[in-house]
Amino acid sequence: MDFPIHVRTKSAQETEKIGAALGASYLEKVIDTIPHVIMCVGDLGSGKTTFVRGLARGMGVTTRLLSPTFIIVRRYRTPKVSPDSFLYHLDLYRTLGPSDAEGVGIAEMLADESSVTVIEWPDRLGSMNIEHPVLVVTLKTLADDQHDCTIEMKSWYENAH
Repeated sequence: MDFPIHVRTKSAQETEKIGAALGASYLEKVIDTIPHVIMCVGDLGSGKTTFVRGLARGMGVTTRLLSPTFIIVRRYRTPKVSPDSFLYHLDLYRTLGPSDAEGVGIAEMLADESSVTVIEWPDRLGSMNIEHPVLVVTLKTLADDQHDCTIEMKSWYENAH
């Protein structure tokens, strides 16, 4: 996959397909060339969870993906990626800041390079420095139920400041 990617979607299904295409790239073993941390940025209702649902499906997750808004993190096994890999899906919307994120074990998830960690509302991480590049998925709601989706590889430290 070549980054940046910029796509305009016209439905939730199209947004999910973009996520599925990214998820499939992990199955195709280009996981060594794309980051295992994905930050999903966007306003409420912009399609972040829909995108992650597609990502999970693309990675071979067959269970229903539920939003982790109230429990902060959900973990899904991704054996098609590698035998011991997971998709960690965090939604930091209801957290009160970096200390809450630390309390759910985010450092351990970020250190697990055989797994993929997706973080919705990553601004709640504060100035947490992630040493390696991350994918930043930015979703914006447009008129007529359309969404802009941009996927870029960035330094999170650089992005957070």
